[in-house]
Amino acid sequence: MALPKIDVPRYELLLPSTDMKVQYRPFTVKEEKLLLLASENNEEKQIINSIKQVIENCTFGSVVADELPIFDLEYIFLQIRAKSVGEVTKFRVLCPDDKKTYGDVEIDLTKVDVQVGDNHTNNILIDENRKLGIVLKYPTLKSFNSTSLLQEGKLDAIYDVLVDCIDHVYEGEKIYSSKDNTKEELAQFLEQLDQKSFEKVKKFFDEMPKLKHEAEVENPKTKVKSKVTFTGLRDFFGFASPITT
Repeated sequence: MALPKIDVPRYELLLPSTDMKVQYRPFTVKEEKLLLLASENNEEKQIINSIKQVIENCTFGSVVADELPIFDLEYIFLQIRAKSVGEVTKFRVLCPDDKKTYGDVEIDLTKVDVQVGDNHTNNILIDENRKLGIVLKYPTLKSFNSTSLLQEGKLDAIYDVLVDCIDHVYEGEKIYSSKDNTKEELAQFLEQLDQKSFEKVKKFFDEMPKLKHEAEVENPKTKVKSKVTFTGLRDFFGFASPITT
């Protein structure tokens, strides 16, 4: 005789990139075990694969993790985690004032948002006279391939993913879609950029939307209060050294 199925609650969120509604559920014991094993092994590929699996399972197959912008993926996982293990999470962080003592910080995960700068744009103007420019799209998991996602600063390898992030090149009214050009042709176009134009492209990646939250930590020894900033997968999702309440 088959055992009864357990009902799970459903919640709804809006994808930061598109405002599309996505239904999701908390992760189960099976999925929690998957994440725990990945975290204990501390192998980045396994961690990423586990996160992808959890997201796709918990959104009822309505999203494809590989095709999500990185900040969408982080936001969805944060919401799933909040409903699964508790909205308030305690993290142990290095206190900035002496850089050797650790203090505890509590964060309400429901208050964490994807943030974007006021002047952020994906339209990179290269030559104003010719009206020549590039329109970029946000990198996805698929874009990065072997590039690290969990460590800050790995976007220094920006050229490795840049070709995949070109939506189209334009000159005046003329549009050159990336779909109509090979990767080699797109790479050759990028190699023609001068340093000033390439810095504009790098700025797009540096300032693109990201999961970010500022909190205050008090050094238990010196009693000095300092601001700390949490960003991205490693800071929020327990792959460093958080303490979960």
